[in-house]
Amino acid sequence: MDIKREDIGDVTVGVVAGRLDAAGAPSLEVFCREWIQAGTRKLVLDLSGLDYISSAGLRAILATAKRLQTAGGAIAVCGLSGVVREVFTISGFDALLPVAEDRAKAVEKF
Repeated sequence: MDIKREDIGDVTVGVVAGRLDAAGAPSLEVFCREWIQAGTRKLVLDLSGLDYISSAGLRAILATAKRLQTAGGAIAVCGLSGVVREVFTISGFDALLPVAEDRAKAVEKF
């Protein structure tokens, strides 16, 4: 799994690629926790480069959403496709979190 950060105005975009599973989920949580501690309050996770997501990946995203909410912030996800979209739909995460088609639309949600 690969994670990169991009900033669009006051929105932090975490670009996640590869597989978000039990091996990568802790890294995502660490990156997001550091961003939140540094002041990020608007976070978009761009999952367009993600090939696979497991329950551990979903848990990392949910933990980040809760941490942001506690800090007075919010999260949105974008770029869901294939298996990742299916997992989000089956798990109900698409009803729990704001989901956008692409990065620009996710940033607009803030």
